Amino acid sequence: MFLLERQNHARELVQSINLEEWDGIVVISGDGLLFEVVNGLMERPDWEDAIKMPVGILPCGSGNALAGAINYNAGFDQAMGSELLLNCILLLCRGTVMPMDLVSVTTCSGARFFSFLSVAWGFISDVDIESEKYRHMGSARFTVGTMVRVASLRTYRGRLSYLPVLDAHRPISRSITLSPNDDLLPPLNQPVPKSWVTVEEDFVLVLGIYQTHLGADLFTAPFSCFDDGLIHLFFVKAGISRTALVRLFLAMEKGTHVGIECPYVVHVPVRAFRLEPLTRKGILTVDGERVEYGPIQAQIHQGLSNIISGCDRIRMTSF
Repeated sequence: MFLLERQNHARELVQSINLEEWDGIVVISGDGLLFEVVNGLMERPDWEDAIKMPVGILPCGSGNALAGAINYNAGFDQAMGSELLLNCILLLCRGTVMPMDLVSVTTCSGARFFSFLSVAWGFISDVDIESEKYRHMGSARFTVGTMVRVASLRTYRGRLSYLPVLDAHRPISRSITLSPNDDLLPPLNQPVPKSWVTVEEDFVLVLGIYQTHLGADLFTAPFSCFDDGLIHLFFVKAGISRTALVRLFLAMEKGTHVGIECPYVVHVPVRAFRLEPLTRKGILTVDGERVEYGPIQAQIHQGLSNIISGCDRIRMTSF
């Protein structure tokens, strides 16, 4: 077991440890630490083998989105706190290793990250980052942050382009998406292909998500699977009332929001997307971590990593 001392410590450790000594990596923390581990593995010279190292999580953070997805995938009822932790411990002791999609994200400076959860702009990223001051409240920080942002609702002008998936129920061929090369994305300074759809709007939020849960109690994409090769792109356009927005997030706790008829809420499954903020100031997050503000684009890589939804008796290192 390794105890971490600073930000990016886990990232540095997984870049240097001998992975042959371990059968898996278990993160005892929140989603942010797993983000470090995934990117540390991808930055190794032997990344092609390293990223196949099974990774798992025991939820001790605020959001615990991936733990919520693992819990749901195993057939458990939605859980939080100690109940979710106990379920994840049980699954680690008994369960399986499954392939999991990663999304490569490129920012305006050319920095490239690998994401397992989401890319967010607007309302969701505002709540995520601005609620840091309430971190001592645990998951309740997001409730408080949501109330504050609803009371003072912001909109953001932006241009959103995406490559839609015409048949979202049919898995994408792995031969197309397994490579870490971003073959679907043109450079950020070049226009997107004509086959893409472009929307320029005032947005309340834009969210690309590839897990079922955005938090342990936010069942955001009920139709998502660990390795379906899809980014579920949601956006909420300006004009939605505060009441409708609150109703949307309340329904999201049970996953019933997908059946709500609202002209301001759009969901589309995509393989890649580009977001170009036209509002001067704002917050962008990748897996809940703040990244530089500006144009950003992302592409799915199906089954690139392995997630421990449970495991047999193997040697593991923990962070």
